[in-house]
Amino acid sequence: MSGDTSKRVFVTTSSFDYLAVNKAKNAHHRISLIDGAKLVDLMFSLNIGIQIRQTYEVKEIDLDFFEEE
Repeated sequence: MSGDTSKRVFVTTSSFDYLAVNKAKNAHHRISLIDGAKLVDLMFSLNIGIQIRQTYEVKEIDLDFFEEE
C-alpha cells in the first residue's frame, strides 16, 4: 500500500490466516479484514444479495380483550 492512504479494506469469501491478521493489526495504517463469515453477516444485515423466501406470522393473546369492564 502506497500513497497517502490511511485506511484499507480487504475482503475474502474464505478466511484470513494468522499472518494476514497479524500484518493488519501491526500495520502503520488501518486495515480492516472482512472474511466470509463477516461478509455473510453484512449481506444479511444490509439486505444485499439475498432474497426473502418465507416470512412467519407470530401471534400472541391480546390480554386487554379478555379484561372485564
